[in-house]
Amino acid sequence: MRRACPARRARVDLRAAIVTAAFVAAVTTGCSDDGVPGAGADAHTADAAGMGTMTMPAGTTTPPAGTSAGTSAGVPPAGAGGRGIYAHTGPGDLSPEVTGQRSLVYVPNSDGDTVTVIDPKTFKVIDEFTTGAKPQHVVPAWDLSTLYATNNIGNSLTPIDPVTGRVEGPNIPVADPYNMYFTPDGAYAIVVAEAQQRLDFYDAHTWKLHRQLSVTCPGVDHIDYSADESYLIATCEFSGKLVKVDWKNQRVLGYLTVGGMPQDIKLDPQGEVFYVADMDQNGVHLIDGEDFRQIEFMPTGKGAHGLYPSRDAKVLYVSNRGEGTISLIDFATRKIVDRWRIPGGSPDMGGVSVNGDVLWLSGRYNREVYAISTKNGELLARIPVGAGPHGLSVWPQPGRYSLGHTGILR
Repeated sequence: MRRACPARRARVDLRAAIVTAAFVAAVTTGCSDDGVPGAGADAHTADAAGMGTMTMPAGTTTPPAGTSAGTSAGVPPAGAGGRGIYAHTGPGDLSPEVTGQRSLVYVPNSDGDTVTVIDPKTFKVIDEFTTGAKPQHVVPAWDLSTLYATNNIGNSLTPIDPVTGRVEGPNIPVADPYNMYFTPDGAYAIVVAEAQQRLDFYDAHTWKLHRQLSVTCPGVDHIDYSADESYLIATCEFSGKLVKVDWKNQRVLGYLTVGGMPQDIKLDPQGEVFYVADMDQNGVHLIDGEDFRQIEFMPTGKGAHGLYPSRDAKVLYVSNRGEGTISLIDFATRKIVDRWRIPGGSPDMGGVSVNGDVLWLSGRYNREVYAISTKNGELLARIPVGAGPHGLSVWPQPGRYSLGHTGILR
């Protein structure tokens, strides 16, 4: 049996000690029965006349462009070498912090309240454990020491020890954690409380609630940061909008209407354009984050959903869940250069292997996980898992620190 180091034991003890205090903050916020806003179908599509338009929140007197939050203290600038902001996420960039952590794929089964664990070398399921109700994503901590299953109906996080691949300590109570991210300085976890229309800032070490930031766009669910990490942009699935946030001061800078149902969001390597998947309009929006405006729309396939940069940061993989395909967008030309098909599949969320050779995606409606060769799009394996597999995490990942989701590292 592996003996836990003092630091790890201390983390477990700390989690146990703060459960009661954190629970008070969690339960006072409430959560809907199904985790989905009660908007009707009409709320899923924005008025076409409003697409690409920006609005400012009440009391805002400065434009979102050039936000004054400033680059995170202590965060080095993005490197060169063609990978831009992903310069520190190459195959040889594993942090010393992940030494000894097992190479595994963690699959949250949203409709089964479990996480399935896969050995990526054999493509075999090696374990499964219970979480809270409705686990949506498996999220790596900023310091790479822990993974968290976000249980949005269970109002909790299930901590996972990446050294053992098993649950570590009791569930941590937080309200409505559909998704979770971390501030670039590592100070706060941002719990994306989708049903509550909030971004909740928690101390990333004690899990004490720091601030709740309400947004006026229903369906807030995915986030990415600017190249200088001074602001974030979040997608709002049920309102067809994006929201720009000054995370240091926890204030909304503006809203942008793009229509449809925006999903995942990723910044391009040069930090110039945010790509936003839209499962209703079947493609990706290209957004100028500084001026906060839409500059292009690119059709990719039915039900565009997840976005993942290749390990060399040359292409963006777009999972088109509604038609079972993966579109490849060349970052340099902003053109689709290939499309891979998964017969009968429903590719959703996932990540890329450390060496970049395999793209892992959950099959949301098929109780399976796909392992896809990035060399030619060959389907290497279809692995049966639990019901409703969603935001799987391929771990460990190269990088210095995690910004959250299923493994956004810098």
